[in-house]
Amino acid sequence: MRFATRMLVVQVATQIAVVAVCTGIFAWLGVQQLKAEADSSALNIARSVAEAPDVRSLVTTFSADPGTPDAASLRDGELQEYAADVTARTRGLFVVITDDHGIRLAHPDPDRLGQVVSTSFADALAGREVVTWETGTLGESARAKVPIYPPGGGAPVGEVSVGFERASVFDDLPALIAGIAAAVALAVAIGAVVALLMRRRLERLTLGVQPEELVALVQTQTAVLEGADEGVVALDDAGMVRVCTATAERLLGVTGAVGRPLTELGLPPAVAAALAGGGATTGLPVGDRVVFVDVRPVRRGARALGRVAVLRDRTDVMALSGRLDSVRAMGDALRVQRHENANRLHAAVGLLDAGRVVEARAFLADLVDRGSVDWAVPGIELVGDAMLQSFLGAKALAARERGVALRVADDTFSTAPIDEVEDVVAVLGNLIDNAITAAAAAPAPREVEVSVLDDADAVVVTVADTGPGIADGEAVFASRERDDDPDAVHGLGIGLPLSREFARRRGGEVWVVDAGGDGRGAVVAARLPGVRRAGTVRERNET
Repeated sequence: MRFATRMLVVQVATQIAVVAVCTGIFAWLGVQQLKAEADSSALNIARSVAEAPDVRSLVTTFSADPGTPDAASLRDGELQEYAADVTARTRGLFVVITDDHGIRLAHPDPDRLGQVVSTSFADALAGREVVTWETGTLGESARAKVPIYPPGGGAPVGEVSVGFERASVFDDLPALIAGIAAAVALAVAIGAVVALLMRRRLERLTLGVQPEELVALVQTQTAVLEGADEGVVALDDAGMVRVCTATAERLLGVTGAVGRPLTELGLPPAVAAALAGGGATTGLPVGDRVVFVDVRPVRRGARALGRVAVLRDRTDVMALSGRLDSVRAMGDALRVQRHENANRLHAAVGLLDAGRVVEARAFLADLVDRGSVDWAVPGIELVGDAMLQSFLGAKALAARERGVALRVADDTFSTAPIDEVEDVVAVLGNLIDNAITAAAAAPAPREVEVSVLDDADAVVVTVADTGPGIADGEAVFASRERDDDPDAVHGLGIGLPLSREFARRRGGEVWVVDAGGDGRGAVVAARLPGVRRAGTVRERNET
């Protein structure tokens, strides 16, 4: 039996039990009320008969006679006629009048006149009114016994006993029970309808999933959501957070998100818009992390339940992608170097084949002085690492295509090779790309200057441009919306926040040295420690 059906059965059974108890109580109260009404009627009638002047006078006369009244004379006597008339008018069982010795002076059965009554009359002669249920010669009845006083007052001289038959007392009981039964049936019917409506409401709220299934669903959901590396945020149609895993709270930098509206979590506008919208977002800076947000609507049948967002931390992937891009750029530069070097060697061989030995010697001597490739980057010889030279040469070629000249600063001092040059070019490449974009957006002269300095096992790089400058030196590292505009300048996209995070992981930093403005370009620096091994540093110092 399904849970909803069990609940329906339990509710109906409970209602029937409650109604049954109430029915029993009301029936008992009804019986007691009928008995009380019969007792009250018998007492009032007995009082009326006992107060009648003729009854008091005649009973006093009979009580004064020491003999026993004659039954034949009592049959046609005034008391017998009076009692019969009261009995007929009140539809009672009997009206019995006795003297002070309990002799019946009036009785429904004439044959019992002149005999002592079958029930006690002591209380009445003692002046007490009694209402009881007793069994006499006429059967069980509700009866009231009232003393009769003489006309002038004094001790009781007899009693009046008025009784109602048990059956007549409960004549109204069937109607009472029928009314109670109708009320019971109506109450049970209403309860059953309400239980059915509650069952339908419960199944609609739980989408037809039974509570025992909900337990397994919660266990499975907890195991899946908390066991995944991705963060999950579930929102209902009203924008209320219904599920937010620990990973999601860590990535978003919030706590206690469940049960709160999305607008009250204090998220950056770009992140809040991504969660409130739909589809996938390529990357959003959240604090010092880069988060990919994938939002999908959730439906069950035709009913929309809200949306679920999957948050993926892609900081490491983005950092690795930057390093790979830098390595790719260096690879392209090395291919250019190899191609140009091959061309020059072919030229030297051609001169030798032509017998122009003097010219070939001069050409080779010039090649030794300038290097295998002429990168046309002023000051590039100040950079001692060959890979970094190739990278700067490749960036210079790319800058030249955008009308920007790249050169190495005169204060560059970097003679030792770099062991982890990929990490250096990953950060330096982003700074140079931003600087080239800023310089290309400004009027001529469009230039970018790069400085590389050795600092023990660290490398300090500085990139200056002739662009419009940076409006806010800290805002460029804050969370912002991604901009895919190729002409974007400092502070758009995720490059600078990612570069700072990458440098900080190594114990370094990326910062704005000079925000520029008013005709001056910006200067951004980065320090990357640990990119050289200790042995390399010692060898350089000994040299």
